[in-house]
Amino acid sequence: MNTLLHICCAPCANQCIEVLRTDGLEVTGFWYNPNIHPFTEYRARRNCLRDYAATIDLKLLERDEYALRPFVRAVAEDIAHRCGKCYEMRFLAAAQMAAEGGFDSFTSSLFISPYQNHELMRETAERAAKEFGVEFLYRDFRPYFRAGQDFAREHGFYMQKYCGCVFSEEERYLKPSKRIG
Repeated sequence: MNTLLHICCAPCANQCIEVLRTDGLEVTGFWYNPNIHPFTEYRARRNCLRDYAATIDLKLLERDEYALRPFVRAVAEDIAHRCGKCYEMRFLAAAQMAAEGGFDSFTSSLFISPYQNHELMRETAERAAKEFGVEFLYRDFRPYFRAGQDFAREHGFYMQKYCGCVFSEEERYLKPSKRIG
């Protein structure tokens, strides 16, 4: 089976790629992440993925658009529920790329994150698959999250501290600090 793997970043993707390849799937990576801000963060994640893909002979398709303005427009009216819109933007693009590229299925490295809403992602990906007439391949990669992070550190990958959007970066700094005593 020829599968398109939407990739948010190399630290999240490395174990997903390994699992899918071990399952006998032919994997092609797909970079499309309009949510990532600022541009330096976007570039760091994209370039790390490009470098990693080259080392493991992973074909990588890119929809290389720094799309902060379209992303912000899409989520501005309901920032509290922005993740659903973000999933929709990326999974629709992945499903369309999979359908147009003749792939048997698509999935996403986002399914490795214990911080993402898996049920909402799954529902959104299934709707995108139906819209474009391509199979959504669900895999719960969360058991491999720590291994993926360890692998990324061992290999000197760029490691981010937030999901990518400007709002998650803001939340990262606004979280109350843990104080002892």
